[in-house]
Amino acid sequence: MLELLLVMLERLGIIVSVAFLMTRLKFVRHLIDKRKLSKRQQISAIVLFGLFGIIGTYTGVTVNTEAHTYSRWVIELGKDEAIANSRVIGIVVAGLLGGWKVGLGAGVIAGVHRYTLGGFTGLACGVSTIIAGLIAGYIYRNQKNKRIISLQTALFVGMLAEAVQMVVILIVARPFDQALILVQSIGVPMIVANGLGTAIFIMIIRNVLHEEEKIGSLQAQKSLKLADLTLQFLRKGLTAESTLPTCQILLKEIDVDAVSITNKEKVLAFVGEGQEHYLKNEDIQTVATKRVLKKGELVIARKDEIICSCERCPFTVAIIAPLKIKDETIGTLKFYLKSEKELSPMIIELSKGLSTLLSHQLELSEVDRHLELAKQAEIKALQAQVSPHFLFNALNTIVSLIRTDPMKARKLLISLSHYFRQNLAGTSATETSLEEELKHVKAYLEIEEARFSDKLTVRYEIDEDALTTKLPPMTLQPIVENAMKHGLKQLRNDHFILIKVSKEADHVHISITDNGIGVGPSRLETLGKEQVASTTGTGIGLYNARRRLNMMYGDDTNFLIESEENQGTTISFSVREGGKKDESSNPYSGY
Repeated sequence: MLELLLVMLERLGIIVSVAFLMTRLKFVRHLIDKRKLSKRQQISAIVLFGLFGIIGTYTGVTVNTEAHTYSRWVIELGKDEAIANSRVIGIVVAGLLGGWKVGLGAGVIAGVHRYTLGGFTGLACGVSTIIAGLIAGYIYRNQKNKRIISLQTALFVGMLAEAVQMVVILIVARPFDQALILVQSIGVPMIVANGLGTAIFIMIIRNVLHEEEKIGSLQAQKSLKLADLTLQFLRKGLTAESTLPTCQILLKEIDVDAVSITNKEKVLAFVGEGQEHYLKNEDIQTVATKRVLKKGELVIARKDEIICSCERCPFTVAIIAPLKIKDETIGTLKFYLKSEKELSPMIIELSKGLSTLLSHQLELSEVDRHLELAKQAEIKALQAQVSPHFLFNALNTIVSLIRTDPMKARKLLISLSHYFRQNLAGTSATETSLEEELKHVKAYLEIEEARFSDKLTVRYEIDEDALTTKLPPMTLQPIVENAMKHGLKQLRNDHFILIKVSKEADHVHISITDNGIGVGPSRLETLGKEQVASTTGTGIGLYNARRRLNMMYGDDTNFLIESEENQGTTISFSVREGGKKDESSNPYSGY
């Protein structure tokens, strides 16, 4: 019995080798991972595991119960001979992984084959093989919510299936005395060996999954790291300026010899060995690259497809992956290797993942670009709303002066011309200096002073160090106009406006104060936050100014309106001295 057990364990080495090779097959790996197959895949699994069972039969040991001898390889069986084998392993694994249909199908194939070999246990072994597939299928049903069968379950089912075979041999095989002698001599070794064999097969599967998950985890971590590092560059679009630092980052983080990025026509950046041979803005020459641009699929280019101006080009293989925006291929990502030995499945999969991630970043750049265009369009629309608002007031003032004081009317027309020249310049810019904004306001107030004659006093308290601060065009004028129109015009005299600019640390604070009639508490809550209708205007002045500031600099401008009825109003806000917020630093920003 001990000799037979050692022989059976020796033969498990063959079974384990076959099991390892099976895990390399694509649909078997799919079965391991998903544990769900299509009908076609089920048929393939049935045939494969059925053949695995047949191999287990052929690698068994012939047992002669009369002579009490063993033969190491099964070729054919005599009437008094039986087989100590590992056939059950393949059938049990089939049922555990694929369910009763796969277990039954594989059992039928291996069972019928065993029956055709003959011997006094032929029928019993054939039937028990089919039963083994059904037993494993039943266990599969109870374990199907688990990703993979445990080693303990595999060991138990393998031993149980073999034990059932011993029982079937005692029930079916004749003569009974001969069957009993056979079971006594091979029962324990086969139960132990096949239980261990099943557990080892499942262990191989678990190791395959563990290694793949480990590799996948490392790839995911590296991909996410690279996505984070390259995000600030590719969000600017596919340009020479954005692709150069991107290639430098990829070269540093990935084990390749060179990295290149192209658009549809030219090489935008090339970093790594041989970069002196690949000139920036050089037209694409590689046929494989053009194929990727046309079909949008990853290509592995060999040495004869890599076109280089240097006869001693070090590269023998290149991985060329498409960069896409939606379904359109707009460029390629290329990894160059000096040896095909370096071309591992991991590098290929990483190339696919990176091309997808970088494509998503380029899509985000397009979204950003369209958002910026929409923002600028809205700014132009807001500016266009303000222009008529002031024009009508100015023209009414000039018309009233044409008869009474033509020279003054002429002066106001010149001021109005200067004002609108500034206004038109603002429509083509997204930001202007505080100095230009104050000139704009002064041109406006010259016209308003003519309206109010000597009843208006304007005082400026300006820190000259703050004049270079950037603001959205036409920010101050609507606020001043609001003070004139809604705060001061109901006063009979002593109209007063204070425009104050002060610099503190890296912020510039701007305030405009009037001594007008003020604003009630209920109206103050919505003023500047939405278009507030009134009897004297459309309510767009403060709303547009605040909207412009928020669109360009965010909500941290601290736009504040302080007012009490009959106590005047102060409108204030603050911006960074340099304009927009500083972008966060990046360790690769020096590239």
